[in-house]
Amino acid sequence: MIHNPVIDTLMKRKSVRKFMKEMPSEEVIETIVTAGQQAPFAYQLGDMILDRSGKNSFHAPLWFVICYDVHRMALIAEKRGWQIQVDDMQLLIFGVQDAAYMAQNMVIAAESLGLASCYVGVTPFIAPAIKKKYKLPDRVFPVVSLAIGYAQEWEEQFPPRPRYPMEFTCFEGSYPKMNDDQIEHAMQQMDEGYLEQGYYRKMDAMISLKGVRKENCTYDDYSWCEHISRKCALYTDMNLLSAYQAIGFRLPPSSK
Repeated sequence: MIHNPVIDTLMKRKSVRKFMKEMPSEEVIETIVTAGQQAPFAYQLGDMILDRSGKNSFHAPLWFVICYDVHRMALIAEKRGWQIQVDDMQLLIFGVQDAAYMAQNMVIAAESLGLASCYVGVTPFIAPAIKKKYKLPDRVFPVVSLAIGYAQEWEEQFPPRPRYPMEFTCFEGSYPKMNDDQIEHAMQQMDEGYLEQGYYRKMDAMISLKGVRKENCTYDDYSWCEHISRKCALYTDMNLLSAYQAIGFRLPPSSK
């Protein structure tokens, strides 16, 4: 594998949830934001709220809420004598892309400057509360939040988290029919890596079975594959559609 400063920054990046109280300089903050703005975009729908209060899930000095903003685009269109007519599903797809590109640029810029970060993926599901807290107008949807700051020293010591084998991710030419050996090899790589790091034990993050089944795991064998499977099977009460509608968006009716 080729190494250079950019590749090395990408490869060593990991999520950190414990931060020092030190506030990054204005120059550092401006650099991170500018890097986010420089990301590729479809409609330049991405923008952000910056909260420096430290009152967030990880007490990070910088808390960015990355949004996609149709409200701002509508103001620009009106100045040109147009009204937005494309449906909100199209805007949702492009908006999420724009916001995601922006967020990733910011995370890598922060990493290159010696800061750590963590994505907060629950953000869209609590969109109404975020709208109220930050006075978002209708049709500005929070896609993801970023905690950014200087990592506490012990947080810097753990290695990046495991990933699937390359052959389980990059399919050349066409999508393959996966056999049991490939699936089990990928699961083993993920599970053994997380167990070696003690990830779920340290976070005390085992998802309760809520009476659906009898618990048969301990932190000696509870790892990524079981965790993500439980998320997909049990987290059925997170209604993204209602959050989306609460921000003023409407999805087109399904056609039959």
